[in-house]
Amino acid sequence: MTENLHLQRLRRARPVLALAAVAFATGAIVGSGHGASPSAKLADKFVSAWTRGDYRTMYNEIDAAAQRRISPSRFAERYGEAIRTATATHLSVLGRAHHGDGAFTVPVRIRTRLFGALSLGFALTVEDLGEGPRVQWTHSLVFPGLRSGESLARRTTLPDRATLLARDGTVLAEGKAESSGESTRSSPLGESARAVLGQVGAPPASRRAELEAEGVPADATVGLSGLERALDTRLRGRPGGELLAGRRLLAYAPSHAASAVHTTVSPAVQRAAVGALGGRLGGVVALTPSGEVLAVAGIGLEGLQPPGSTFKIITLTGALESHVATPHTVFPYASYATLDGVKLNNANGENCGGSLELAFAVSCNSVFTPLGVKLGAPRMVALAERFGFNHAPGLPGAAASTLPAAAAIQGELDVGSTAIGQGEVLATPLQMATVAATIADGGRRPRASFVPVHSPTGEARVTSASIARTVRRLMTGVVRNGTGTSAAIPGVTVAGKTGTAELKTACSATQETSSGQEAEKPSCAQAESESSNTDAWFAAFAPALHPRIVVCVMLVKDGAGGDTAAPAARTVLEAGLHALR
Repeated sequence: MTENLHLQRLRRARPVLALAAVAFATGAIVGSGHGASPSAKLADKFVSAWTRGDYRTMYNEIDAAAQRRISPSRFAERYGEAIRTATATHLSVLGRAHHGDGAFTVPVRIRTRLFGALSLGFALTVEDLGEGPRVQWTHSLVFPGLRSGESLARRTTLPDRATLLARDGTVLAEGKAESSGESTRSSPLGESARAVLGQVGAPPASRRAELEAEGVPADATVGLSGLERALDTRLRGRPGGELLAGRRLLAYAPSHAASAVHTTVSPAVQRAAVGALGGRLGGVVALTPSGEVLAVAGIGLEGLQPPGSTFKIITLTGALESHVATPHTVFPYASYATLDGVKLNNANGENCGGSLELAFAVSCNSVFTPLGVKLGAPRMVALAERFGFNHAPGLPGAAASTLPAAAAIQGELDVGSTAIGQGEVLATPLQMATVAATIADGGRRPRASFVPVHSPTGEARVTSASIARTVRRLMTGVVRNGTGTSAAIPGVTVAGKTGTAELKTACSATQETSSGQEAEKPSCAQAESESSNTDAWFAAFAPALHPRIVVCVMLVKDGAGGDTAAPAARTVLEAGLHALR
């Protein structure tokens, strides 16, 4: 039973690197073909399996004594470790020479990341001890070129980490880490740069195998977050060092430092983003409409919170796409909507309704929750995913924003809550900035990037240009005469959407009256008067017709979006409009 378990593990075991296997070509292998002895065929089979990472087949062909010494799983681990140590990317067999008495030298070629192409040989002994031909296995067979008693090792070093340059060509970060452990490199921007730069430090456990395969030594300094993580491969340069068989040198490669890396970060916008956050818990992200990251402050890339009414940008887009409503569709004025027998109250119990355009401007929940029900969970989830939810955001280290699968959003109450960015919807400021950027860019979702986007090949069509124009027009109404007026900039048309996301909901239920009259229904009242119970959001871009900058601000437990997040966003928008002229 234990051995079967080992074999099951072995079947799943493969090198971490993708190895392109090259099978033996009959005419290319010396001495192969018709008339080859069983021992020769076994040598062929063993080494050919090695090129494919088929360690189960290899294990089955070694002698019984060796199988007693090493388990199948450990056998596979040893070969995988050797492949990573050599930084191998491609394995192929060059031929076979027979030396008699069951001894074979099988020449192979190994292409590596660090040491170029290596031509080495497996020295195999095949014997028949009554159980058929078997490879007499020793630890020297874990890699070609090893002799008896030798093991494969690598000594590598990284060159100095490359300098990071800002959008304007000035230095953003340079030199070594400020201290051992997790730290930030020196920057002329000082504390303002910390959030966007991120930290460097020792390789985390989750990346050690990957980095080892790339030649990065275990004691190296690598990027852990922010720019340092996203651009780590480019900043590290190429490691150099020695590949050793015991004390013998098998290969050598010099290290090469990387050139300075030019980023999209604007020092002026970065300072404004940090200043607007003002030490509060939250996050700020600023982008160009093509997805170039201008600034990151706080938890802009990894902070997951319910996005509240900023999600109505998606619900509105879906309603227009599906012809559920038009901007001129009129809805009754009400202070709440009833879904599944539960009242969902408007913010502070306000009475709102009228046209969809007006309802969007004042962020009317009594309109948008039933609108979400009409749209339906399948269409809403599919559209949110086109906007980027439930997908990797494209920046290493950034968190993915999520909402449940449509089948998991059961009942009107859940659907309506999802439509206003509550329920189980979670988003980062990066995600909601991307949603706004999609509208700003005519319905194309950009791929966020820390490096200049010369040809935006990563854009994905989310909605039509005509619907994006309509959503943009309604977003300008939010800032002109709706909940986002505190984001208005004189002489500039700003398009935006506020969000006030509840972190807890106060619900109460009452009994039906005995007279049969309509009773007070169970209600879920928004407690937006308690600033500690709500996250404040604002997503916007400007100028509305020809956008140059997109901003999202999220402030944790800091009141209503129009009161706190919108003014913070205005500060960043103004800085971007000035810097990007």
